[in-house]
Amino acid sequence: MNVKHFIEDKILLFEMTEELDHHNTEKIRDRADYEIQRFMPKRVIMDFFRVKFMDSAGIGLVIGRYKQVSAMGGRLELLNVSDKIKKIFEMAGILKIIPIIDVSLESQRKE
Repeated sequence: MNVKHFIEDKILLFEMTEELDHHNTEKIRDRADYEIQRFMPKRVIMDFFRVKFMDSAGIGLVIGRYKQVSAMGGRLELLNVSDKIKKIFEMAGILKIIPIIDVSLESQRKE
């Protein structure tokens, strides 16, 4: 997982670079929790561009970060979600509470 922090907009972007299954989610969760506590962002964006597979552990990862960020007064958003992963999110009811954004962050990025 690659992490980018944009100070001016208080955005924390997680580029998910691995399959989100029970083998990988623990280390991703630990790193995400650390970075969220470290930067206290207003927005956390999880970029799913490189994610090809996700199981229930990935759903738990997303829901857990949603709860963490919401408790701090921030919001979690999803980006570049494939149709396959979107279907999983829909079936789990995640899209009722966490939006998929469809914007280019390039215009917003100021590192």
